[in-house]
Amino acid sequence: MSLYPSLEDMLVDKMVQSQNTVVAAAAAQQQMYPPPSAPASDVKYPPAYNLYPSFGDSAQSDKKLEMVHSAGAGGIMYPDLYEYMGLELSKEMIEANLPQYVPQPQQNSSAIVPQHSTVAIVNNANMVAPITGNFTGLQRAQVTNGIRELVMCKGADKKVGLRVQAINKGIFVCLVVKNSPAALAGLRFGDQILQINGTLVAGFSVDDVHKLLKKSDKNNISVVVRDRPFERVITLHKDSSGSFGFQFNDGTITAIVKDSSAARNGLIIDQQLLEINGQNVIAMKDKEIRQLISASEQVMTLTIVPKMIYDVMIKKLSTSWLRGKMDHSLPDF
Repeated sequence: MSLYPSLEDMLVDKMVQSQNTVVAAAAAQQQMYPPPSAPASDVKYPPAYNLYPSFGDSAQSDKKLEMVHSAGAGGIMYPDLYEYMGLELSKEMIEANLPQYVPQPQQNSSAIVPQHSTVAIVNNANMVAPITGNFTGLQRAQVTNGIRELVMCKGADKKVGLRVQAINKGIFVCLVVKNSPAALAGLRFGDQILQINGTLVAGFSVDDVHKLLKKSDKNNISVVVRDRPFERVITLHKDSSGSFGFQFNDGTITAIVKDSSAARNGLIIDQQLLEINGQNVIAMKDKEIRQLISASEQVMTLTIVPKMIYDVMIKKLSTSWLRGKMDHSLPDF
């Protein structure tokens, strides 16, 4: 089963597959039943195929998409993808991620089927991303829910640089201090700590965990975590007006724009923004978050968590303290 980072990717990929199937069938039919005596220069092609009734905004719903076999051009004219579902897809993006839509010169009339080029596959996620492409923000933001082991040491202050919160008998990271050993090791907000130096911490209190870390040696502190089980990542595409289709206040999603990429991809309200393109934005001011959103080009990822869970995780941490301590650097991937 194919996985897609966004609904837009799924629809475009299915459309490309459908088109390739139709073109391949037409090519096979022409090869089986060639004109009996007509010279190559006089080969007649079938009339235009009206494959898709509509492709774009509601204002353009009457625009027909046609795939035309043209003997004079010796190639294929493809549907216009430059504006699709309100998205503004540049020629460069289409050439990079959808080479099937770039007409290729062909040597003879039988070669009317475009070469099947592999659509972009996002590394480590095994997701088909024909218009999102191999987007670094998606790789940084990837939430696997998998288990990994980290090895940390203590800093000059004899601390590892993290705070935890106990939720439903589990221990979760609620703060990673910038430039700390925890940040360098790759711990992230929302990671569930399962084991420290071989000791299972299920059912531990916050004080128990801090004591366990305090009595650990200064080097080779083994921490086994599950990757952010409460969180999810949503991939959005900017429309022709430059909007991703949502509003927020104090980092909380408050409204979804109708028929936007946010609506198509399942973003809902009362979710807390944790990361933009993989970069932590917890406790950032809304103005700073908007700057990161504006800096995003055609594609953006949001890492979110339900507001009620977020409130539990930070209930003992002040916003000003979080803002001054939290690691907001770009993670490695």
